[in-house]
Amino acid sequence: MSLTRVQRNAQKAGRSLANRETPFIYNEWYVVALSRELSRELTPRTVLGRQIVMFRKEDGTPVALDNRCGHRSFPLSRSTLDGDTVVCGYHGLRYNDQGVCVEVPSQCNCAGISIRSYPLHQQGPIIWIWMGEPEEADLSKIPAMPMLEEGWVTSEDYMPLKASYVYLHENLLDLTHLSFLHANTFGTPDYARAEFDTDIGEDRFLLKRYVVPTRLPPVWAKPTGLEGKDAARITTSDFVSPALHIVHAEFYDVSLSEAERPDQRIKTAHIPTPETATSTHYFVVHGRNFAREENEVTEFMHEQLMAAFNEDVVGLEAMEELLASRSDDDDFFEISLKADSASLSMRRYLKRRAEAEAAEREADSQANPQTQVAKPVQALA
Repeated sequence: MSLTRVQRNAQKAGRSLANRETPFIYNEWYVVALSRELSRELTPRTVLGRQIVMFRKEDGTPVALDNRCGHRSFPLSRSTLDGDTVVCGYHGLRYNDQGVCVEVPSQCNCAGISIRSYPLHQQGPIIWIWMGEPEEADLSKIPAMPMLEEGWVTSEDYMPLKASYVYLHENLLDLTHLSFLHANTFGTPDYARAEFDTDIGEDRFLLKRYVVPTRLPPVWAKPTGLEGKDAARITTSDFVSPALHIVHAEFYDVSLSEAERPDQRIKTAHIPTPETATSTHYFVVHGRNFAREENEVTEFMHEQLMAAFNEDVVGLEAMEELLASRSDDDDFFEISLKADSASLSMRRYLKRRAEAEAAEREADSQANPQTQVAKPVQALA
């Protein structure tokens, strides 16, 4: 097939964007689990293509280790937790919470045997993990979660997503899809045509949309008391980091003066953590600053929102399936629109960071080959 000039330009532009084939960004804090998921059970999870095992120590501290024994790679998730140590279910090697082997039943000496441990940090309902260079695991680099820090009422959930985290970030920066993909949940026909502003910087990508006046969908109208009224729905989509996207929204009756309007805002943290190149752990923390004492409001909004976010999962998985079948086509192209400006800049940023980090790892590997071999698991004595 002969491509048009517009299609060829679209192909060229697409090569500068992060996609399902872009390397992972490791030097970043990611959410690895909801706090309630971790217990005294050995819990496996794949994060950024690496298999880890997690558990809580007897004092409740969360722990993450490589999910394999350094001897013959038996999965530690299929082993035994004994106190604060993990005993391999194959030959009985015992590891402490730092991944250091402290006992080998078949020999006296276990010095030098270890597996990798990963820094974790629990923040309310979520647990962050650092998958990059351990010496760079600075807690001050954990992105802010305003709804947790401000004491808003929150709820949280998790969905497996069989699609790249890149496309989930893109989905969140262009909410014109609300009028169509979410027509049966919290989308309205006027959303896609509403005016918007963008704020795009080197690592900042934000889009603010003004849907005024509008009639709110039930998930917002019922809790705010704005059913059947002309209302404002002002939504900000804010890419915070490769691991976090926060959607802010405020609602008010347009017939009221600014001084008369009650402060009714929500903030939803959409938290994508890559599992593999084409699958994502999709965590959600939703918060609101109104009706704080009404548990039924929390339950209603949570149910409604998760139904809508599941529509994103279905849509993104359909795209992933199609992309997987066409990834090698010479005539493949995607045309971008005006509403894509923030998401295009974001995807270029992800690609630059990912490729720069990958190049640095490769250079380090070539300069220190013996370190790279020994780093994950040191050889048995």
